[in-house]
Amino acid sequence: MAGDVTDEIARRLVHVSGLAFPLSYLLGVLSWLELGWVLAAVALAAFGLEALRLRTGLDWAFLDRIFDRLTREYEQDNLAGYFLYLFSMAVVALLFAPRAAIPGMLMLAIADPVSGLLGSSELRAAKQTFVLLVTFGISVFLASLFVPPVPATLGALAATLADGVKPAPWGYVIDDNLSIPIAAALAIEVGLILPV
Repeated sequence: MAGDVTDEIARRLVHVSGLAFPLSYLLGVLSWLELGWVLAAVALAAFGLEALRLRTGLDWAFLDRIFDRLTREYEQDNLAGYFLYLFSMAVVALLFAPRAAIPGMLMLAIADPVSGLLGSSELRAAKQTFVLLVTFGISVFLASLFVPPVPATLGALAATLADGVKPAPWGYVIDDNLSIPIAAALAIEVGLILPV
């Protein structure tokens, strides 16, 4: 049990470490284009690791211990959350303007780990209402730093839905690491073009 809690906290800290990507742009370390390319390169490297892990079993003891601690049971035979996290950040960085992509990235790096710590670490069809409300509140706050209230609210709703519901079509879990930034960025862009 103690190992499960420690592993869950470790997974959440990995999530928060992803703040380095949007912060590198916000602090002027990287241009938006450079950030997109860095994320694409890191996601490609992660894909290589995942291909190696899934096809060969990854017999390197050090990496094997890390993967065992930082991946969930349903990820053992599927692409792991860390790859989906990097891939979705790369997608939003390459396809969206910063005003929509950055809030989505921040929702993934901040709101999702808070939600995970408040909710159960078990895979469920949907999270508890209070967890969804906290996720929504954090997401609205983060988005409102970049866009007006309507797009911020739409982005937060999309991120909350992506975080709170875990559909599993054909037995494959659609991980929120993939869906949160993309859904949030899309919803923010829609909100920005609405005539309000």
